[in-house]
Amino acid sequence: MRNSIQVCIAICLAFLLMPVEALAQQALWGKAPVVSPEIHENQTVTFRLRAPKAVKVQVTGDFLSKGVADLVENKEGVWEYTTPEPLKPELYGYSFVVDGLKVNDPSNVYMIRDVSTITNVFIVGGDRADLYKVNDVPHGAVSKVWYDSPSLGMDRRLTIYTPAGYEMSGKRYPVFYLLHGMGGDENAWSELGRATQILDNLIAQGKAEPMIVVMTNGNAALEAAPGESSLGWEAQPTFQLPKTMEGSFETHFPDVVKFVDKHYRTKANKKNRAIAGLSMGGFHSLHISKQYPDMFNYVGLFSAAIMPGKNVESPIYQDMEGKLATQFAKKPALYWIAIGKTDFLYKANEEYRKLLDEKGYPYEYFENEDGHIWKNWRIYLSEFVPRLFK
Repeated sequence: MRNSIQVCIAICLAFLLMPVEALAQQALWGKAPVVSPEIHENQTVTFRLRAPKAVKVQVTGDFLSKGVADLVENKEGVWEYTTPEPLKPELYGYSFVVDGLKVNDPSNVYMIRDVSTITNVFIVGGDRADLYKVNDVPHGAVSKVWYDSPSLGMDRRLTIYTPAGYEMSGKRYPVFYLLHGMGGDENAWSELGRATQILDNLIAQGKAEPMIVVMTNGNAALEAAPGESSLGWEAQPTFQLPKTMEGSFETHFPDVVKFVDKHYRTKANKKNRAIAGLSMGGFHSLHISKQYPDMFNYVGLFSAAIMPGKNVESPIYQDMEGKLATQFAKKPALYWIAIGKTDFLYKANEEYRKLLDEKGYPYEYFENEDGHIWKNWRIYLSEFVPRLFK
């Protein structure tokens, strides 16, 4: 016993005497200098940053009605700002601006990437925002899966959600294909959209059917998300990508469906397939669903782009009205359009709905506040999913 104690003391002393360079291998003793953000019981939120040499510190984020708010420095060199009003339940993003330089909060390790922008995040719970949390419910699994795309001549990656119990159930499941916007990738919906948490919680509440969710990479020139393919870390996130809205992704989409039906226990028919997407993903969902009218019974357009650019030529976009006529003659179970009042694509969606109205095609419409933002797309997902496969 005495020898064991001596060994433990020796090990502890060895750690304490290690040079700083050795400890840098793993930040075992790392500690945030202040608490930030601090969410109070009344749902106000305090942000703090220790920066004793700074001249001016501000916070910017989607919780502010105006662009930035000033922090005030105390005697210890900690800058602080508390929201004057409680924040509504929601997932929020924010950053600090220190003497004109935008930086992340060193006290908050929780961050997300949207295209090339990285921001800290926090959740004010309650109401719909509880769907975005990891709650004490059965959890599905999320896999990063590679598939062969003969039409694009490369292996590509998918993010696939399987519901709780999938591995042991032996059952077959309906499939929901969920598509991202321009500049996004197969990680976007699971990371920014909280899709896996929304699915877990809605299924556990009995508000949604257990389903497989396939999150694709809509950038047909790329294998996978930036930094996660053979292009390495030299491939930087950008909006300026080839083969996005010129027909390649829509043409290749049957490759995805064939792979999923072959490798997963799916209900491989139109009745049990849905497709939806945001912005560019809504554009893809619109044109994929009309191009393959026997493939999807549920279609969701979230803040969708509608028409391709004027110089785009592809058979996918030709005879749009004829293809819509065929699609709606086959009576999809749900055609669902959602957009915010201040979205820059509002007019395009209004004109598209006018076309559908003139033809007498049935659809459902959901309109809310705000614009082209992830807050709305999480709302649309949580509204759309309970409508599927009923």
